[in-house]
Amino acid sequence: MTGPIDLALFEHLLRKPESELDLERAALLIAEAEYPDLDVAANIAKLDELGLVVSRRLTTENVSAASGSTADVIRCVLDCVYVELGFRGNVSDYYDPRNSFLNDVLDRRTGIPITMAIVLVGVCRRIGLDAHGVSFPGHFLVRVSGAGGVLLFVDPFDGRVLNDGQLRAFYEQATGDPGEIDETVLAPAGRRQILARMLNNLRAIYEVRGDRCRLQRMLERMAVVHPTEEIRSRLEVLGQNVPLAPRLSVN
Repeated sequence: MTGPIDLALFEHLLRKPESELDLERAALLIAEAEYPDLDVAANIAKLDELGLVVSRRLTTENVSAASGSTADVIRCVLDCVYVELGFRGNVSDYYDPRNSFLNDVLDRRTGIPITMAIVLVGVCRRIGLDAHGVSFPGHFLVRVSGAGGVLLFVDPFDGRVLNDGQLRAFYEQATGDPGEIDETVLAPAGRRQILARMLNNLRAIYEVRGDRCRLQRMLERMAVVHPTEEIRSRLEVLGQNVPLAPRLSVN
């Protein structure tokens, strides 16, 4: 399965309404551009298995996602995923493109915030915990909702719940604004929004590397997720002998 075929599958999946769009499968189809023989179902099964491991850990700890404290549940989830199972943010090679491919993140148990968030949200969903990705400026986060309007924000890169001060520090670092956080940046991210951010990360890496072939694959997928004139013109430039203008911002 190569070239136009896997792009056609990606286009087919993205035709679905936002509420029906399977984020995990779509993320794996992004990886299929690099791994033409990728077994999508097998990787979904790995996420299912992670959910079972965490569910068993909750049972052992006598903690329930349905009735327990949200803080206690997410603490147990994070301990299992990041300590027991060994998932971690890749601090040694942050700009390795494998950090943006969900299959590699599952196999290597390391990635960048957005792909680590997909794993964490997938685990939470499988145990009945309400969690969503947050397209926070500069650093993708996970938002966990509990009873009584409880909201917790998790840094998926190192698996920690952020307090208000840490959240504001992230915001100031990314925006330069030391004031209160704009509440709109704490809203759950749409699935297409997440896919677009994943693709933009890969685009930035391949632009810096001057890898025109892989860059074209990412731009083609960006044109499916969120077609713009800028993407169309960028694809046209790739067909010409014009120097690339790299912009490295991966999060």
